[in-house]
Amino acid sequence: MEFFVSIIAIALMVIGAFGIIFLKKPLDKVIMFTILDAGFVLAVVLFKYLDVAMFAALVDPLSTLVFILAIVKINEIRKNKLASGDAND
Repeated sequence: MEFFVSIIAIALMVIGAFGIIFLKKPLDKVIMFTILDAGFVLAVVLFKYLDVAMFAALVDPLSTLVFILAIVKINEIRKNKLASGDAND
């Protein structure tokens, strides 16, 4: 049973990593990051590091929120640059 759960954890991490690398849209990358993160927490639980898993489970939503806020801010900066005509940077 533990073997199958470890395969699922590895599959989640691999799918998330390839999704982050190959997808173009920033929000899709955030979704793939959360999938990768779910696999990571599952692998940490399998190795019985429950304190690390608890900390990761508490911090992960915060990191996802920071990524989403950064994406919104970057899109806002890009729109302001295009509106002002400074598209070189």
